[in-house]
This record gives sequence, structure tokens and C-alpha cells, in this order.
Amino acid sequence: MTKNNTYQKLALFFLTGMVLFLYNCTTNTIDEGDITDLPPIVETVTYDDDVAPIITNNCIGCHSGPNANAGLELTGYANVRAAAEQGNLVNRINNGSNPMPPSGILPPETRQIIDQWIADGYLEN
Repeated sequence: MTKNNTYQKLALFFLTGMVLFLYNCTTNTIDEGDITDLPPIVETVTYDDDVAPIITNNCIGCHSGPNANAGLELTGYANVRAAAEQGNLVNRINNGSNPMPPSGILPPETRQIIDQWIADGYLEN
């Protein structure tokens, strides 16, 4: 094998690896299903009945108290509403490459509840 042939093979190998790497790099891909495929929620969604249990079960462990991760405090209605209004909450739960919770992106039905709560006007109870 000639020196040029070796360099060509290394270059091809490197380029193939880079293409595969870049192909797999995404910022907002949701692999767990799409909310638009779900039937619409027809009931009114409220924080107390619908959103608080989601936050308690999936977020409070890391996002509460004086040392809340990323400074994002999600205890109580006011904090969750503020995070939703700023877009922090929805952006992170829909982020396929860096999902919150870190254990994996929430199911589409759960994300749909939060989206509907926002669409309904952040009703508390």
C-alpha cells in the first residue's frame, strides 16, 4: 500500500466518523413521540390537579431549595409559572439532546398536559 493510499483511507475514515457524529448531534429532537399525534385535551388543565404532580414526581428532587440546579426553583405555583412563562420549563422538557429530567424526556402525554396548562392561561386550581 502506498503512502498516498494510506492517507486517503485515513481521511475517508475520519470524514465518515465526522459525518456520523454530526448526524447524531441534535438539539431539540424528541424521540419519545410527538405531542401533535395525540388527541387534544378537552378538560381544563390546572396547576394543582395536573401540573403539580408532574413537577413533584420529575423535577423537585433537583430543582428545590437554596441550591436548586441551574438556579431553577420549581417549588410552588409561582415558580413553575415563572419558569413556564420564560420558556425555561418547556424548552428543557422538550430538549431531546439534554432532557429534563436527566433520566429521559417525559412522555408526550405528560408534556401535552404542561402545554395545555400554558394554553389555558396557567390556571392554579
